[in-house]
Amino acid sequence: MKLLLVEDDASLSSDLKYQLEAEGFEVDAAFDGIIAEKLLNRVRYDCILLDANLPGKNGYELLQSCRRQQLATPVIMITAFGEIEDKLLGFESGADDYITKPFYFKELLARIKVFLKRSEHYTAATETLKIEDLSIDLKSKQVSRAGNIIKLTAREYELLRLLAEAEGSPVSKKDLLSKVWGTTFEGNTNTIEVFINLLRNKIDKHFEPKLIKTRIGFGYYLSKD
Repeated sequence: MKLLLVEDDASLSSDLKYQLEAEGFEVDAAFDGIIAEKLLNRVRYDCILLDANLPGKNGYELLQSCRRQQLATPVIMITAFGEIEDKLLGFESGADDYITKPFYFKELLARIKVFLKRSEHYTAATETLKIEDLSIDLKSKQVSRAGNIIKLTAREYELLRLLAEAEGSPVSKKDLLSKVWGTTFEGNTNTIEVFINLLRNKIDKHFEPKLIKTRIGFGYYLSKD
């Protein structure tokens, strides 16, 4: 598995690269956003570790640029900014996970493995989930509506998949947080609201009928009714 580590702290970057390579990963390191962007244009990575405060082009700007270009690679933001507003900005920019400095390497490793295990699991799947004209191919992770391909980030895809698999039953915010972010995630249910809004903009905004519904007190579900 190939990772891109974008961190301007040379000491931290060196330590993380060493530990990740000791775990069997192939790691490219970049120290500013511009170099990272050039690497992303040339190389396919399985996961990106991205610092927010970078020279050249900061992590939020780089991530926004990547998502505009339809890059769906999972991105874990690594930053010293721990306020909820900073985390929400990261998620709105397209981040899939968020870890605040200082952190334990084992926690970072666990989060990376969550994404990679999901990738391996669904590569073997052949099933396609369908709700009205919405189609979710579990093998290719390709999502389309009315024949139009819809590009989602890894987190958005996981949320949509969970809602689709619930077959119309509401899924609570807490369940979505636990299943998509894991039990170690320190955010709150506002994170789910942000991601549901992002999904609605992609899945429902330009289509009818609207499929992503809210059942107050119970959670979110997919239905044409």
